[in-house]
Formats: sequence, structure tokens, C-alpha cells
Amino acid sequence: MRGAQTIAGLADWAAGRYGDEEALVFGGERWTFAGLRERVDRVARAVIAQGVRPGDAVAVWAPNSARWVVAALGAVAAGAVLVPVNTRYKAAEAADTLRRSRARLLFTEHDFLGTDYRALLAASGEELPLLERTVTLHSGEWPRFLAGGERVSGEERLARTAAVRPGDTADVLFTSGTSGRPKGVAATHGQNLRVYDAWARTVTLRRGDRYLLVNPFFHTFGYKAGVLACLLRGATIVPERVFDAAAVLGRMQDERISVLTGAPTVFTSLIRHPGREAFDLASMRMAVTGAANIPTALIEEIRTELGARSVSTAYGLTESTGVVAICPPHESSRTLARTSGTALEGTELRVDAPPGEPGEILTRGHHVMHGYLDDPEATARAVDADGWLHTGDVGVLDGRGFLRITDRLKDMLVVGGFNVYPAEVEQVLRGHPAVLDVAVVGAPDARLGEVGVAYCVPAAGARIDAAELTAYTRERLANFKVPRAFHPVPGLPHNAAGKVDKNALRRTAGNTTTL
Repeated sequence: MRGAQTIAGLADWAAGRYGDEEALVFGGERWTFAGLRERVDRVARAVIAQGVRPGDAVAVWAPNSARWVVAALGAVAAGAVLVPVNTRYKAAEAADTLRRSRARLLFTEHDFLGTDYRALLAASGEELPLLERTVTLHSGEWPRFLAGGERVSGEERLARTAAVRPGDTADVLFTSGTSGRPKGVAATHGQNLRVYDAWARTVTLRRGDRYLLVNPFFHTFGYKAGVLACLLRGATIVPERVFDAAAVLGRMQDERISVLTGAPTVFTSLIRHPGREAFDLASMRMAVTGAANIPTALIEEIRTELGARSVSTAYGLTESTGVVAICPPHESSRTLARTSGTALEGTELRVDAPPGEPGEILTRGHHVMHGYLDDPEATARAVDADGWLHTGDVGVLDGRGFLRITDRLKDMLVVGGFNVYPAEVEQVLRGHPAVLDVAVVGAPDARLGEVGVAYCVPAAGARIDAAELTAYTRERLANFKVPRAFHPVPGLPHNAAGKVDKNALRRTAGNTTTL
């Protein structure tokens, strides 16, 4: 059978290829690929009945679930552009994403970890003039929404799907920039499918695998290396709403999970769990992780303690459709730990420095974004005239073309697998009356890899109160962006160019215990 050409037709294609094989398991539900296709069709017809036109944005602000999958795929099958929204966002952050993407329809939840997202938006007073309807996925409103699609024929839906082209925009994912304002990164149908077909082939994802998806679907790797890759390869999607080591170990045993991807902290938590040996993990076959620095021992433990004989590491960013380089599983543990492998199939990778020396990582090819949403200046800074994406990360290429990430040009932190840009946090903290100036840098953390530390210059007569500033930032930012420590300083250090010397602060933070 000819391969899928668009994500819009991916559920239809997978049903034709994999039919009655198990496609998705969630809660008490088990769907075949044919069953998944039927549910995606119902959502797509309901989206069309709602008045969503080709190219309109449809957002999903919800945790991983079966209905997240069909809501997203159904919207895209109707010709819409998918906009996943981070579940950790506060109302203002989510509203900014909805406004800038011009979302007309929002799928969300009324109760996730005690949060009612619809109520949160309503109470915030944020204006969303283009948002026509909000539908909660797990409430009585869901069947009513689906019922609206009964007035749209299957032929009309198929025609809408067939009209989508590989070069059309499939999704927009927002990623923070160094200016502090999140940027929308658009990816096309063709880009997504080509990238994750190559990714799946390299990491050895295969038909019949059972893939536990702990990466959140609002993240590139959760949705694309998870949902899309499973549909392409005929693997079973097993969504996990919240990562809890004991619960995940139980799911791995009960569902005979063979594939798991995640940040190194995910694997460390499972390996170190005191009850791990009580679980039968014999079905585990494959694992994928990635970070600038992974202990070689962790790769070995993933193989020996979790039973994943096939381990890969990878590096990417949203602007590269999530993938720049992959280290294939046949490499040694040392190579897997110390490098992120070679360039994604069909793309180019170089370092802006002499051979063997550290320099900025640049990549070029079919995976590079066409640009940031409504921000041509930022696009021009990120992608040069020759098509090279300037990642802002620093690395070294060895003689075999394997990439080792050594540093970051940008100030970005990676807190438990989530990107945090200090400028955004600093902007919020400067709004507090007690803070005259502030700089946020990363400090090592045994569990999360690194966490933010804020050095605050107090306003005249004010006092820096860590508990107060923690509460203040938690009200305005996702929890992973909140600094773990707040240190009062009489002034910030500056270099010869007059800029804040963050290297000096990082050295200090590295020797400071976080709260």
C-alpha cells in the first residue's frame, strides 16, 4: 500500500493497512485501527459541522488521553491546523497561544489535577474574540458535540480530507524564545510524516510494538514521535495522563509494553523505584532518550534493569520538527551516552567551528521550519538565506559525523525535559514590587537535571521573600518555569560589554543548594 501523504488521511491509511490490529488502549477502552478511524471520522464531521474551515486553527488543551488523540486527528482530517497547548500553562499563557494562533475551536478538560481549564479561562477575563466554541473531552458535552456531525456526510468529510496537500500546514507548536515571548512553529503534513517515518525506522519502532506514551501530547515528541509514529508503523498507542513511576511500572507489566521514550529522569525514576523488581518487564524491547549529558551507566541500566535491548538517543528542537540527530541502537553505550548520533536521514548537520572544536549547531533540510508564526524578523535570525537553522546550541562533530552537545548559546534551561527560557521568567519577576532587577540561570539538580535559580536585586526598602515570589510566579507561569531558589543580591554582575554576566551567576548557582 502506498504510504500516507498527509496527517489528515493518516487514520484512514492506517486502518487500511493494519485493520483489526490493536491501535489504542486507554482506561477500559481498546480500539483497533479500524475503530480508531471510525472515531476520527466522527470527530472530523463534527468539526466540519461546527463551521471550521480548511486552514482554521483548532487547539487542544488537555492531558494525554484517547480523546486527545481523536480530537487532534479529527480536527486535522477536517483540514484544520492543530495547536496543542501546554497543560501546565496558566490562563494568560494559554490565552496568548489561542489568540495568536487564531483558534476557533478548543478541546479541553474540566478536571485535570484539580484544574478546570474552561473555568480558568473564563475567570481570567482574557479576551478571545475568535474562539467560537470550547468542548470538554470528558463530560456530557462530548457526545453532544459528536452528534452535531451527523448532519455532515462521510463523503463530505472524505472530500475535505482529500483536499489537504502535503505542503499544507498541519500544526503549530509554540516554543519559548530568548525574547521571553513564545513563538509559533508551523510544520507541514509532509514534513511531519517524512521526519517520523525516518525516526521510527532508525530507532526500530515496528508493527506490533506497544508504546507507552508518557511524553505529553502538547510536546513535539509526545504527539509526533508518539501518536504519528505509531500510526505510521502499526504500533499500539498507550497514553499515560501523568507520570508516576509505580503506575507506569504497573502499566508496563499489564499492557506488555515494548517501547518507552522520555527524558533521562523518566528512566532514572523507574530504575530507582524501590518496588521495580516486583514488576514483570520482559516485554520491554526499545527505549529512546536524550539530553546533553547522559551517564553511560544509565544506558546500561536501561538495557539491564528495564530490559530494553534497543536503546537510542536523539537531539532536536521544535524548529527542526523535533529531530536533528539520532544515535542508532547498535552503537555502544558510551557513544549513545556521549553523543546524539548523526544527522536525520536526508538532512545536513554541521558545526560552525573547525573540525573537532565546539561551535553552534546548524542543520538544513526537509525538517527545518518554514518560519515562526507572524514573526519574520525572528525567522530571519533563526534560518539564514542558505536554509541553515541556527539552533543556538553548541556542539562538536567527531570524525564519524556524530554530534556531541556541549553547551548552549541561548540561556535556555531544560527542567525535567521541559524548555524554560529565563527571559520569560525574569519578565514576570520584574513585575513584582519587591524586585528591582533579576537574572535567572540554571543550577544542577539530581532529579530534574537542572532547575532555575533567580538572583534578585530588591527595590528600595523591599525584602526578597522566597515564599512570596514562589507563589507570585506560580500564579503566572507553569510550575516547571518557577525558580527553585530566590537569592537577594545588591546588584547583578556585568561583563565588559555591559551585559549581565550569567556565566558568573551560573558558577555561583552550581555551588548553591536549591530550595
